[in-house]
Amino acid sequence: MTPASPSTETESSATDAPPVVVDATPDSDLPDETPMRGARPTTIVPSDVSVAVVIPCFNEAAAIADVIRDFSAALPTATIHVFNNNSTDDTSEIARSHGATVHFVTPRGKGNVVRRMFADVEADVYVMVDGDATYQADIAPDLVMRLIDGNRDMVIGQRVIEHTGGEEYRSGHQLGNVVFTRMYNLLFQTRFEDVFSGYRVMTRRFVKSFPATTSGFDIETELIVHAAELHVEVEEVPTTYVARPEGSASKLSTYSDGWRIFTSAVRLYKDTAPVRFYGALAILCTAAAWALGIPIITDFVETGLVRRFPTAFLAASLQVIALVLVTAGLVINAVEQVSREQRQLAFLATPRPTWRREIVDLASDQSSGQPSDESA
Repeated sequence: MTPASPSTETESSATDAPPVVVDATPDSDLPDETPMRGARPTTIVPSDVSVAVVIPCFNEAAAIADVIRDFSAALPTATIHVFNNNSTDDTSEIARSHGATVHFVTPRGKGNVVRRMFADVEADVYVMVDGDATYQADIAPDLVMRLIDGNRDMVIGQRVIEHTGGEEYRSGHQLGNVVFTRMYNLLFQTRFEDVFSGYRVMTRRFVKSFPATTSGFDIETELIVHAAELHVEVEEVPTTYVARPEGSASKLSTYSDGWRIFTSAVRLYKDTAPVRFYGALAILCTAAAWALGIPIITDFVETGLVRRFPTAFLAASLQVIALVLVTAGLVINAVEQVSREQRQLAFLATPRPTWRREIVDLASDQSSGQPSDESA
């Protein structure tokens, strides 16, 4: 499907060239102050930390204004980047009118958008959040400070539903999240509660070493695998997950995206643990070969004849395939080891900045009547 974009954007996004940046000056007709949803943050981020809020969007005209307003209020010094993935509504115009820098990404799929976001945006800290207004913005400063003070490279906003009416999180998606989270934890030896959260805070070195090989919604799971492969510190923080605003619809397909996520898990496991992957296939082939071959061997010992030659040939072929799989696993593991070392070197090549480690409690400052003190 090739959706039609507004005429002014179609020409700009006709090719997968460097993103077109639209004027980020907010309209003067907008009200000076629009209340943010939720509580005002009581933690602020030091001014010497450059923070970028990156928002992938596809047809989020009903929600993008709330997202930009809430994260601008929560992170006043952050730059807001909206990446429009061929939207057919007014997502770009609304984002631009609310002060965001708008980029256009032609290839469809969240993974393609994330790849461009990480390549084109420069910052010390990246706050990635979906443009559907379902994530808690007022906790963003706390997530950033947990990243800084905890010496972590990724903090995940674990989705917690306040109500169980089903509008926030469809039952099929809840079940899929539980099943796939357990599967990923088992395959990649991790301990996560929500591997599909679209709310993440990451360091520059983590972002710039991320290869982003997937193209769809399974990009979140690839981030998890990347963190596990680098052995970096990751924290999950419970955050409120709310229903989409009226007029905004989910882009997830329970079955097709579920199948994509499953195949992505298999591919990532094959890439990160080829010896175990191909070794498991080799064991299956060996078991089948012996199951077919033992009766033939027994019969040959007793009679001196091979009465079922096709079965004997199949058993021998399966055993040969098992040996080939073992060899393939060893060779691919050696190749992947080089790739893993390159990603590790890319991670280490980006130094972690030394930030001022202070948390300013606005609530206590306001209650005491004293102005907050931010020493440089």
